[in-house]
Amino acid sequence: MNAALLIHAIVRQTTVLIAALATASGQRAQLASVANLVFGDLVRELQEQGLGNKVIADMFGMALRTFHRKLARLSGSRTVVGHSLWEAVLLHIQQHEGILRSELLRRFARDDEATLRSVVLDLVESGLVCVSGSDDATRLSADDLSAVADDHAGEAGRLEAMLLVALHRHGPLALPAIAQLVPCDAAQLESALMQLTSGGFVSEVQRAGERLYGCETCVIDFGDEVGWEAAVFDHYQAMVVALTTKLRSGARRAHLADSIGGSTFVFDAWQGHPLQAEILGYLKSMREQGMKLRAALEDHNAKSPMPSGATPLRVTAYVGQSVTEMEGEGQDA
Repeated sequence: MNAALLIHAIVRQTTVLIAALATASGQRAQLASVANLVFGDLVRELQEQGLGNKVIADMFGMALRTFHRKLARLSGSRTVVGHSLWEAVLLHIQQHEGILRSELLRRFARDDEATLRSVVLDLVESGLVCVSGSDDATRLSADDLSAVADDHAGEAGRLEAMLLVALHRHGPLALPAIAQLVPCDAAQLESALMQLTSGGFVSEVQRAGERLYGCETCVIDFGDEVGWEAAVFDHYQAMVVALTTKLRSGARRAHLADSIGGSTFVFDAWQGHPLQAEILGYLKSMREQGMKLRAALEDHNAKSPMPSGATPLRVTAYVGQSVTEMEGEGQDA
């Protein structure tokens, strides 16, 4: 398997999706921390698969010392829970225009000062933060690129929908783990969780002295404009989970009877084709089949709860469809 070729192709397609999301609302979304977010998440996933830091540093083409420094800058802030130090510092500077460097050091006193200074230098060198003055009068300021993104992230309905999807797929989770899946301001996150818990949409349990949040049921209704971000998030992670589960099983080929995996069908037709309506209705028929099956499952489970000692089983199916009009031989150039 040519893993490098496959990885490059997937990264390319992922950047296309990110670019589409960044401009989907007709306004620009902040992408300043995307590269750092990808690096941090990728390192964490590689570590969870048992790889050591020396091996991971080699995979990134970094010296071990450089790797450790970068990792320290991107590690979770001790001052702002749920954000890397890099993200937390940038956000704080954006929210406090013209803040003194000494004030920033006091604000993040719980974090390592050398690492904090390194983060500030990195932000300045990347052009995200400007410096004026010197010594004790040094001031830091940033272009407020996040204003639009923060407005959208602050809409309670959208954030709550994202949280429901994340908790339903990965819960129960503690607050730091939730913040990794749905990165946002800690106060907004806690407020949204409080609303969902009080409304009965999210359950809260104590386990080993830690507060965990979970979600048993999550359905995004058709026509729900508030939840489109959550729907995209749900679609994407369903596809990723299916692919990674297949890869981790060691299977390198598909069989018709597989219960894990995916299939892609391409139908080449033309406007007015006798099968056009049937082909275009493929997504609709799959949705109807899925809703019918889910309703039958819920009805059965309501009448016959899961037997004691039975092993829970969750099956996640994803269906996607796109239509593209292409130039053919019968069309003028």
